Amino acid sequence: MATQEPSPPSSMESNKPGFPKKILGNKLEDKHLCNCCHNILRRPFQAQCGHRFCSYCFNRTVSNGPQKCSACIKEDIFEEPTSLLKQGCAFPDNAVRREVENLSAVCIHENCTWKGSIKDYELNHEGKCEFMILPCPSCKERIRFNEQERHNERECPERTLNCKYCKEPFHFKNIKAHDEICPKYPMICEGCAKKKIPREKYVDHIKFCSKFRTPCRFHVVGCDMSVEKEKIHDHERTYAYEHLNLLLHYIMGMKVSMEGLQPQGLEVAGHKLLELQQSLRELEARVSQLSTTSSGPPVQGAAAATASTSSSSSGPPGPPTLAPLPPPPTLAPTLSVSTSFTPLPSSVGAALELQLHSEKTKVVELGRRCTELEVKSGTFENVVCVLNREVERFATTMEASNRQHKLDQDKIEALSNKVRQLERTVGLKDLTVADMEGRLREMSATTFDGVFVWRISDFAKKRQDAIAGRAPAMFSPAFYTSKYGYKMCLRIYLNGDGTGRGSHLSLFFVVMRGLSDALLKWPFNQKVTLMLLDQSNREHIIDAFRPDVTSSSFQRPVSEMNIASGCPLFCPLSKLDAKNSYIRDDTIFIKAIVDLTGL
Repeated sequence: MATQEPSPPSSMESNKPGFPKKILGNKLEDKHLCNCCHNILRRPFQAQCGHRFCSYCFNRTVSNGPQKCSACIKEDIFEEPTSLLKQGCAFPDNAVRREVENLSAVCIHENCTWKGSIKDYELNHEGKCEFMILPCPSCKERIRFNEQERHNERECPERTLNCKYCKEPFHFKNIKAHDEICPKYPMICEGCAKKKIPREKYVDHIKFCSKFRTPCRFHVVGCDMSVEKEKIHDHERTYAYEHLNLLLHYIMGMKVSMEGLQPQGLEVAGHKLLELQQSLRELEARVSQLSTTSSGPPVQGAAAATASTSSSSSGPPGPPTLAPLPPPPTLAPTLSVSTSFTPLPSSVGAALELQLHSEKTKVVELGRRCTELEVKSGTFENVVCVLNREVERFATTMEASNRQHKLDQDKIEALSNKVRQLERTVGLKDLTVADMEGRLREMSATTFDGVFVWRISDFAKKRQDAIAGRAPAMFSPAFYTSKYGYKMCLRIYLNGDGTGRGSHLSLFFVVMRGLSDALLKWPFNQKVTLMLLDQSNREHIIDAFRPDVTSSSFQRPVSEMNIASGCPLFCPLSKLDAKNSYIRDDTIFIKAIVDLTGL
C-alpha cells in the first residue's frame, strides 16, 4: 500500500492567505473559497457558524478580540453567540483540506507550463517558479525569478562592484566618478607615454619625467607655449627677447592699474599737497621779510611805496622799531644813492607775488585732482562690489548647473542601460522568431508518407559555393514514413563527394533520431529510391538500394543523425552541364521514396 504524501508543514499555517483563484485548473466551487480573503482555502478552519476560513485569515481576524462573522451578516443569518468568531471557537477542517489539496492546479505565471495538484503547487512550485516576476530589491525593476542572478550581476544599475584596481566597493552608477578618484587607476604619461601608472604615483612621476610638457615659466605674463622639461632652458634662451617684451607690457599695465585704482596714489598726492602748502608758507614768510628789510631811511616816498607794495602783496606790516629816520641834510650823495635803489624791493615783491599766485594755482589744481581721484576710487570700489556680486551669482548658477548636469548624466546612464537591456531582449526575441520561422518552414516541407520532393533553387550559385568549398554539402528538411515513424533526410553534394568529387553529383540518405524511435523496429530495413526528376517528365535519373542491416548508418541513432549512406556517383556533372531538362529556372528537384512494406 502506497504511503500518502505528507501535507505541507504546519509552520506555514499562519503566514499566508489563501491560494489565488487563477491556479485552479477546473471549475471553481464556492465551498472551496475563504469567507475572508475570498481565495482558495489554505489550511481551512471551520467556525461554529459553519463558515470556513484560511488559518491565516481566521487568526488575523480574531487577533484583536471577538469579531462578528461577515459571512453570517451577509447571508442575514447572524446569531449570537454562534456567529461570533473568537479564539478556540474554530477547528481545522481536514476533510475540506484534503479535498482542496487534491484539486488540479496550474501555474499563474506567464509562459510557465507547470501542472499538478494544489498540494504539489504548495510543496514544490509556489515561490520557486522560474517565471515568477519579482521586484529587484535594489533598483525595484520587475524581473523573472530565473533571471535574478544575472540581473544582480550584470544589469542592475544599483549593483555593488569591487574596483578591479583598488578593490574598493562602489555602486555601478558611480563607476565613472570612482574612476576619477581611484588612487590605483592606471594612467598614461603624456610625455614619455608610459602606461599603467597608478594615479597616486602619477604626480611623482611627472615631477621627474623629462618628456612631460609643462607650461613656460613666463605663462603668467602671456607665453602660451608648453615645453618638455628637458628643453625648457633651450626655450627660455631662444625666446628671451619675447619674454622680456611680455614682461615689460605686464609691468606697465600693472603700473597704470596701481596708479589709477589703488589708494597709494591718493596718499602720495596728499603728501605732495602738504609739501606744497609748506613751501607756500615759507614763500609768504620770505616775502614778508623782504618787504620789511627793503624800505631805506633817506626817502619817505620810497618807504610809502614799499609799504603800499607790501600791503598789496598781503605781506605783514613791519615792526615799529624799523620805521625810517629823517636823513641828515649834509648827506646829499647818500640821498641820491638811496633814491636810485628804491625800485628794487618793488620788483622783487612782484616776482614773489607771481610765484605765490602760481603755487596757489597748483595747489588748487592738485586739490581738484585729488577730489577727482577720490570720486574715481569710489566708483571703482562700487564697480568691484557689483562684479563680486555677479561672480558669486555666477558661481551659484554654475554649481546648480553642475548638479543638474550630474543628475542628467545619471538619467542618461540609466536610460542607456535600459536601452541596452531592451536591445538584448529584442535580439533574443529575434533569435527565437528566426528559430520558429525555420521550424515552421521545416514543418511545412515535412511529409509523413515516406515520399519527399526536395526543391533546390539557385542551383548555379550553390554549386559554385560547393566547388569553392564554402558549402560542400546541403541537408534537406526532415520527412517521415508516418506521423510516428522513422525520421529521415537527404544530403547532397553538388560537386560530388568521395569517389565522385569533381565529376558526379552525390546523393545520400540519412536516418535521424526521432521522438518515436523506441516504438520502431531496428535496424532500418526499408527499400530507398532516390530520383533526380526530369522536369519534362521524360527520363528521370533513378537509383535504389536496400539498407545493409549490419551498417551503423541504419541502426537506432544515438546522436542527432547517423552516418549518411547512398550514391556518391549518382549523376555525372557533365550531364547537368550539357543542355538538359533537369535544371529549369536555376532549380532542380530531388525525390526520395521509402518503401513502406512491412511497416
